[in-house]
Amino acid sequence: MTPSMTAAVVPALLLLLLAAFAPELAAAASSSRRTTHQRYFPAGLASLHQQRAASSGGRYAAADNGTAKPFTAHYFPQELDHFTFTPNSSRLFSHKYLLNDTFWRRKPTAGPLFVYTGNEGDIEWFTTNTGFMFDIAPQFGALLVFIEHRFYGESRPFGNDSSQSPDTLGYLTSTQALADFAVLITSLKQNLSAVDAPVVVFGGSYGGMLASWFRLKYPHVAMGALASSAPILQFEDISSWSGFDDTVTQDFKSESLNCFSVIKAVWDVLDDRGSNETGLLELSKTFRTCKTVQSADSLTNFLYTAFTYTAMTDYPTPANFLQNLPAYPVKEMCKIIDSFPAGADVVEKAFAAASLYYNYTGDQKCFQVEGGDDPHGLSGWGWQACTEMVMPMAVSNESMFPPFGFSYEERSKGCLANYGVRPRMHWITTEYGGHKIDKVLKRFGSNIIFSNGMRDPWSRGGVLKNISSSIIALVTEKGAHHLDFRSATKDDPDWVVEQRRQEIEIIHGWIDQYNKDIAQM
Repeated sequence: MTPSMTAAVVPALLLLLLAAFAPELAAAASSSRRTTHQRYFPAGLASLHQQRAASSGGRYAAADNGTAKPFTAHYFPQELDHFTFTPNSSRLFSHKYLLNDTFWRRKPTAGPLFVYTGNEGDIEWFTTNTGFMFDIAPQFGALLVFIEHRFYGESRPFGNDSSQSPDTLGYLTSTQALADFAVLITSLKQNLSAVDAPVVVFGGSYGGMLASWFRLKYPHVAMGALASSAPILQFEDISSWSGFDDTVTQDFKSESLNCFSVIKAVWDVLDDRGSNETGLLELSKTFRTCKTVQSADSLTNFLYTAFTYTAMTDYPTPANFLQNLPAYPVKEMCKIIDSFPAGADVVEKAFAAASLYYNYTGDQKCFQVEGGDDPHGLSGWGWQACTEMVMPMAVSNESMFPPFGFSYEERSKGCLANYGVRPRMHWITTEYGGHKIDKVLKRFGSNIIFSNGMRDPWSRGGVLKNISSSIIALVTEKGAHHLDFRSATKDDPDWVVEQRRQEIEIIHGWIDQYNKDIAQM
């Protein structure tokens, strides 16, 4: 399989968070050890042209949501290009954002704005999975704002044509997105007569990276940031290239050595059985696919997605972030594998475990392994990974996944073939930093919380140690992917409760100091 084969081996949902940071990692999982080229372009991009364009609307015009939701949708006339003064730069597009003012304190002084910096998808979906902000809004008297990322969801500058060519995708960058946030926040505060209200930005995963970068780039707009599960150090040689899969492997290995061994063994068996039509037919029956699969790569992706996403969302309570899952789903997967009798087929074991991820509710009669559209309105990450978001990912020999390496040269060739551009390999560290981050941020940065759970594979690219008295790393050994951003439940373990308590206390301190400073002006 060559890099020019853009479509197809990565399930669309895999884009959500995993391929959102490293599309090549997801695709490489489907490459057998015989494959020499890395495949890192996400599937599902063709379906993006069918998705709805951004709605037009007046300044701060509320949208008709249809059903009752804990927010109202609005559209802001956003400029296409914040960094040039060419005729096309002033073109406007409808930029979606959500508001919840239920608890906002307007007098005697305006309460803070808590702003979520949108990820690579529909902002409503991220909002409904960020209950922490709703939980804490009452005690702060906060206005909640959730801003969609340009080129995702409904915020598409060129409508259905937004992702069709480099000429349009060229406006999809993290720097443009940060500028969008700054312009919208500033205008919103003016419109609400709350110019002096403090702003704290929140973000999880890629959104967490944006939140931390926003605090560094726009300290006059946001006086603090909470960046959860934000792998801002997953660039160049700052963090281990194999850290992601090594962590997934350790998550499963810590539950059961047999579980680890079964998963490690299944890939070669899939390659062998899927090498001919008869084998693919039998595998399709084992995996209960809706249609006979055309490639064993699809089944490899099916399993890889299940195991990696389950590790990412190994929450201590039941959740439906990506799929409906029980508490501690990695443990439950390994229980399934360990329940098989000795000598049972490894493929059947692996499929049974993966079914926990895809069919915990038991309502799936068959599995759509090949084809299908992305349910969360994702687009554009293939472009971002081919321009600025170059995050080297590899799999070591110790992993439960087939080993593979990363090549800047192969990445560049693939990007040129697919998008007509070459990546700027070092742009992110040039623009935002990363090398020697402790020494750099200690000299000028402040008011950032980096939260990570060590069972989250992305934690290995995050900030795991305090940098200063106001740039804090909150790390939980048993935490998963931005677990702290989920709504509180009565079953939350003490360590999650304590992590959130610390975050609230720190943010209170920021705001108190900010208000004192404003009062003295």
